[in-house]
Amino acid sequence: MSETSYDFGMIGLGVMGRNLLLNMADHGFAAIGFDKDISKAALLESSATSDTVVKGVSTLAEMVQQLKRPRKLMMLVPAGPIVDSVIGDLLPLLEKDDIVIDGGNSHYTDTLARINYLKDKGIHFMGMGVSGGEHGARTGPSIMPGGDVEAWKELKPLLEAVSAKVNDEPCVAYMGKGAAGHYVKMVHNGIEYAIMQLISEVYDVLKQSLGLNNDELHEVFKKWNEGALQSFLIEISAAIFLNQDDITKDRLVDVILDKAGSKGTGKWTSQDAMNLPVSIPTIDMAVAMRDLSSYKEERVAAAALYKPKIKTVSNDREKVIAQLHDALYAAMIVCYAQGLSMLHKASAELQMEIPLKDVVRIWRGGCIIRSTLLETFTTAYKRDADLSNILLNKKVASLIKKTQNGLRKTVQRGAAGKIPVAGLSSALGYFDAWCSEKMPTNLIQAQRDFFGAHGYQRVDKEGSFHTEWE
Repeated sequence: MSETSYDFGMIGLGVMGRNLLLNMADHGFAAIGFDKDISKAALLESSATSDTVVKGVSTLAEMVQQLKRPRKLMMLVPAGPIVDSVIGDLLPLLEKDDIVIDGGNSHYTDTLARINYLKDKGIHFMGMGVSGGEHGARTGPSIMPGGDVEAWKELKPLLEAVSAKVNDEPCVAYMGKGAAGHYVKMVHNGIEYAIMQLISEVYDVLKQSLGLNNDELHEVFKKWNEGALQSFLIEISAAIFLNQDDITKDRLVDVILDKAGSKGTGKWTSQDAMNLPVSIPTIDMAVAMRDLSSYKEERVAAAALYKPKIKTVSNDREKVIAQLHDALYAAMIVCYAQGLSMLHKASAELQMEIPLKDVVRIWRGGCIIRSTLLETFTTAYKRDADLSNILLNKKVASLIKKTQNGLRKTVQRGAAGKIPVAGLSSALGYFDAWCSEKMPTNLIQAQRDFFGAHGYQRVDKEGSFHTEWE
């Protein structure tokens, strides 16, 4: 091919970068990629579908020179200083109106700084969330671009082509101003943390309290995935229980150490929620429980010291399983509600103008937190685009009313049986507090005024008041 023949360039040819670029090539775009590891550039070419235009190169300059103008290129490299280093290497090679995308999980404040820095140099910069893992990148992810509107207009046809589709609608949309793309992806990941925690707790009750083996667990989750709980995370959970370990020949899930990893986006969600402030306790708890899982030695010592005896259930197993289904369903709704309420507030506070109706619409396919619930949410936001909390929607309220008893019973069972259900408990606590016309916070305000003269407001008149309590 001649010079300036390629439609899109990728910097970073790891699994995600390679698969996303191959996806673009499959949709008729000439794709070129760069990685410092020459073997990854070779793998890109060897993995390409026949009759597609794909090239791997070993220098940034070689890639940039062969891109059509305005150049469209994307970084899929680890968040942090590496992103700034790549931008520094790119700048001497770029021209006015070229488009640079950060497709990694950068913190939105870093993205804002980069937008402003490159804007002064005439370069369009976008922060863009990509969800769906390696399979989604190859076959159709959910894509969350934000920031530069002119760049979005240029990129829209390409991104719509490669994104996941639901009812022929592309799972990509403009997420708003500034760093909205990365902000939406951050909250998406926070919701992901929370739902994964809820599923793990229900699994724990099924396994420890009801004594279900892996085949039975598979059947339960498979059945759930055929109904109201249908979602990607329930689907893969069902599959996990059948996977055999090559070494021990036992089920793989049983030989995996109970220490969870993380890449920081869940923690960022909690930190930024507290700064807004907005309440997302189930996401907070999911982060906390991952942290607690890392204290394996202490947990082993504590178990030996306190000797918790798990209370098992021998009767009414089907009834308990039905309650667990409802508990998970209600708590998942609350998870989404917390994350979406955070986006609603952040959109106003940070002037991002995030369209929640489009957020839930593009999460329906391709992404890790896709579920049938998002169809209900999409309908709700079409009716009221400025809904501050999805729990205020009448349809959603009817779903909670039908399932909340299962959540209450499950939290009770977990506490009585000494099985930790911190995520489920936090979801129930949030819901009950959120539905409380009057909370006991008046006592907290009295205490604050007593020891710190912080003042308080009254229910019967306007203004701020202070009492000399002693």
